[in-house]
Amino acid sequence: MKIKKVHQWICLLLIILAPITQATEKKFRWKMVTTWPPHFPIFQIGVEKFAKDIEDMSNGRLKIKVSAGGELVPALQTFDAVSQGLVQMGHGSAYYWAGKIPAAQFMSAVPFGMTAKGMNAWFYKGGGLKLWRDLYQPFGVIPFPAGNSGVQMGGWFKKKINSLEDLKGLKMRIPGLGGKVLSKAGVATKLLAVGEIYTALERGNIDATEFVGPFHDQRLGLYRAAKYYYYPGWHEPGAVMELIVNKKAWQSLPKDLQKIVEIATRALNQWMYNEFEGLNIKALRELTQQYKVEVLPFPDDVIKELKRLTVETLEEESAKDAKFKQVYEAFKAFQADHDAWNAIADEAYSKALAK
Repeated sequence: MKIKKVHQWICLLLIILAPITQATEKKFRWKMVTTWPPHFPIFQIGVEKFAKDIEDMSNGRLKIKVSAGGELVPALQTFDAVSQGLVQMGHGSAYYWAGKIPAAQFMSAVPFGMTAKGMNAWFYKGGGLKLWRDLYQPFGVIPFPAGNSGVQMGGWFKKKINSLEDLKGLKMRIPGLGGKVLSKAGVATKLLAVGEIYTALERGNIDATEFVGPFHDQRLGLYRAAKYYYYPGWHEPGAVMELIVNKKAWQSLPKDLQKIVEIATRALNQWMYNEFEGLNIKALRELTQQYKVEVLPFPDDVIKELKRLTVETLEEESAKDAKFKQVYEAFKAFQADHDAWNAIADEAYSKALAK
């Protein structure tokens, strides 16, 4: 009699748990598009690794098919594709959507802004991620930090930059807020696709260009078209990459799969930064030793003027857009606090090493 009752209770428990088990075992097949060319080192390869990590960690319950820019949708339509629900995920950088969301540029790269560690601190401990998600909320998109290039280089120039006068009249490929700042300094800025940069520089259609850093710049062959390689990358001191997820798709995921995506995204964020730091070291050595590239600092007066023009540009953009102003004020306040800490942390340590 007792055995029969136990059996009945077990059957009842299995009936109750069956829907829960079936729900947790539901399989999801998602599509993801990126702004990167096929097989693009670090960027596209990192995203493909991210998708594989999620498949492994979820035991195949969430599989993500990754398509490079142009394979499923044009690269710069990534945001729209995710927003409209054509795909569930996208990867790129927030300043690509500046025409749609001007304040998104703060979530990517700000001239004389914060480096990777400052940006991560702002997102996760300073309220930056909430501001970012508030900006994207009307579009039904949820963003996550998902990579960082670290401090980029200042660009390749065909002639030396000895003063502010040497900038005037130059034709340079540079996007974003950095391009607006240089325009104020008298530079004729241009937007060019990655595949057009080398040819334009080699043929003299432009006099200078920025791209990323030593590793990618070397692969693009820019050292064959210009010999003066300037630093620092004042225009992109810690360019952030983003993962964007369609909100409805995100809400359809069970909590455990959401957590797997969050953890995999944090891992991608760190992995990309590590790759840049490690590969740039070797590439810079080869550029200087093998290809005899001259690596030069921008003159102090040039940096000082670019910094002044950056403030002027950000103030002008703030006057045009209330959201831009809100994010700018928050960014500026956190950067001031971070700079104060950095002065007695990393900066002080670097000075101590130099003594």
